[in-house]
Amino acid sequence: MLAELSIKNFAIIESLSLSFDKGLTVLTGETGAGKSIIIDAIHLLIGGRGSAEFVRFGAEKAEIEGLFLLDDDRHPCCQKCAEVGIDVSEGMVVLRRDILANGKSVCRINGKLVTTAILREVGATLVDIHGQHEHQELMDPSRHLPLLDEFGGAEMAEALARYRAVYEQHEALVKKLKKLSENEQQMAHRLDLLTFQLREIEQASLELGEDERLMEEKVRIVNFQKIYSAIQKSYEALSGEGRGLDSIGEAMGHLDDVAAMDAALKEAYETVANSYYLLEEVMYKLRDQLEELEYDPARLDAIESRLAEIQQLKRKYGATIADILQYAEAIAEEIETIENRETHVHELERQLAAVTSDLLMEAENVTNVRRTYARELIERIHQELKDLYMEKTQFDIIFAKREGPLDAPLVDGVPVKFHEDGIDVVEFYISTNVGEPLKPLAKVASGGELSRIMLALKTIFSKHQGVTSIIFDEVDTGVSGRVAQAIAEKIYRIASGSQVLCISHLPQVAAMADTHLFIAKETDGTRTKTVVKKLDEEEKVKEIGRMISGVEMTELTKQHAKELLELAAKMKQ
Repeated sequence: MLAELSIKNFAIIESLSLSFDKGLTVLTGETGAGKSIIIDAIHLLIGGRGSAEFVRFGAEKAEIEGLFLLDDDRHPCCQKCAEVGIDVSEGMVVLRRDILANGKSVCRINGKLVTTAILREVGATLVDIHGQHEHQELMDPSRHLPLLDEFGGAEMAEALARYRAVYEQHEALVKKLKKLSENEQQMAHRLDLLTFQLREIEQASLELGEDERLMEEKVRIVNFQKIYSAIQKSYEALSGEGRGLDSIGEAMGHLDDVAAMDAALKEAYETVANSYYLLEEVMYKLRDQLEELEYDPARLDAIESRLAEIQQLKRKYGATIADILQYAEAIAEEIETIENRETHVHELERQLAAVTSDLLMEAENVTNVRRTYARELIERIHQELKDLYMEKTQFDIIFAKREGPLDAPLVDGVPVKFHEDGIDVVEFYISTNVGEPLKPLAKVASGGELSRIMLALKTIFSKHQGVTSIIFDEVDTGVSGRVAQAIAEKIYRIASGSQVLCISHLPQVAAMADTHLFIAKETDGTRTKTVVKKLDEEEKVKEIGRMISGVEMTELTKQHAKELLELAAKMKQ
């Protein structure tokens, strides 16, 4: 759950620190007081789109920080953090986001700098924000299939995983077959190009590591004089009468005379003797190198020419000789395929037919699993809508096939198009009045009905998503009376399984709150800022009374507010 939230210099919020508890927290206040600004801050904290407009006027940056507590080390947030190398200890996750005045953002998770994309992925496992804009999302039929699949849970995910594994094979074969089925002229041009490239690589007779060996040899020739001088001086320093090796030999002789008298002297003698023979061997090698060294300008020209040839091939075919040789193998295989195209086409068609058969089987399995969960979801939604006084509403999930070209595989007599999500197209249909036919949700539902349908879905899906906090931003728009009471009870039931933060203008919802926060604006004469106060029981009565009647508070209004709180307390029990 979201335990602590700190906001500084964000919009009209100068500095705000909030503590949240489990259960249902309701935020109320006059329109424009800053309720939605707090939700906007949380939205940015979990990776929402940032903007310089959020930074309070005159400030260098806006700062938002939140502490989340996890009660299970198997929570999706822990898994996501582990994937990006972030340690989660004692079930605590701290998200922080600074928005600079130039619009740029700095994001951190448990103190580690992360990208906005990573912050968004982690944030999605912690908070689910539901505002009025999601009504439009529900109106988009393309969102209905993902919602149904999400409801299907692990069984649906497993069926889709099996389908997608075969789908990838199918798409790879289709791509290969399409490439081989290009027109004759294109294939002829392709064959000429590949043949030329292969001949060019083969004629170069490349060897692995050749360029590195040539570069070493080039360095030796270019620095011939320096190398020769160093070897000559080293040799002279070791050899000859009175030189380094002669002196070490003399020391070895003196130590040899006394080595038998003292163990330490014997060890010293052996060390000097070993060094003498090693240096003697080095001296002979230096002498041999001096005799072999020869400056060859012609060899240097040959090396530079060969390196230039290799570099030219690298520019065309690969960064290294290994890459070039690997490319040569690949195009040799492609040449063989083109030259024997008909044979390969027949083989690919055979493989494609077999994979298509498997894919159809997996697609039908996905459809069957979907239909099973669709029936369950329909039943669950009807029950939820009944609780929200939409008992006469009929809800259905209509299945259709994703139509493909006429020569596509047939399913139930319909040519289908394969997609990574299967061959199904689903859409939510609804009838809100008895006797009216089912029609697409987008064409029928009013604002108040959409609020209740979305809340019904959230009630169902909140048990599947595993998020620690659910935020409702004025989802009760367009409802009143007994429907408002039903929505209040529904939101409270959701809060029994997840922490819920809710912005509301309904007194029924406010009365159900475990924690009631009042949002207001204050002005010091020069600047406006948002303040938040946690209400006690008496203050709750006054605020709910204000929500019922407006500005003027009468005894009757006060009594009504108390009754709402008493009814809420009974319902909670």
